[in-house]
Amino acid sequence: MTEQVPRWASETFWKKTAIWVTGGSFVLLVILTFDSLSQITAGGSRVQAYGVINKDVSYRFDKAKQRYQPVIGGNAPLFGKTLSEEEAEKLVDLGKKTVQAKNCMNCHTLLGNGAYYAPDLTKAWLDQGWIAKESREQMMVDFLLDPEKNARTFGSNRKMPNLDITQPEAEAIVAFLKWMSTIDTNGFPHNFKAIGEEE
Repeated sequence: MTEQVPRWASETFWKKTAIWVTGGSFVLLVILTFDSLSQITAGGSRVQAYGVINKDVSYRFDKAKQRYQPVIGGNAPLFGKTLSEEEAEKLVDLGKKTVQAKNCMNCHTLLGNGAYYAPDLTKAWLDQGWIAKESREQMMVDFLLDPEKNARTFGSNRKMPNLDITQPEAEAIVAFLKWMSTIDTNGFPHNFKAIGEEE
């Protein structure tokens, strides 16, 4: 007399279970992918549209959320010129591509990805190191065009090499960094001190 195998221990049961788990996981992955895309697409609640580079950007502590987050203020166009959404997107895109082409992540991080030799650039637009009498964007452009002459080491004695960045590329990088600073990163990077920070 043969012993009957319980259903849960049968090979057929586990094959069907594997198929259902794989299928369910695939459906869940598709749903989460679309949800993630909606969260990280420019123009959403967490990632601002590119035209935000025409606005004042600050960084404040939100007591309700217990974290820092970007605050978008009134008009403050880059280099004194208000750009359309399409022009802003084109400029930010050039800045992103220049950052990639110049391999800035060999030394810096963006949103925590990259190397930790130099400062994280996620909120670079808001960094206290750019406080001066002249315009912040012009200081940043001057630094990118000639980092040796306009070195800002903040006590680390590390200096950025000259990457032969052109004027249009430098302006685009500044636009990209301003746009990046508007992304709600749940308070990342931690302990970042912004210009005019208020508790």
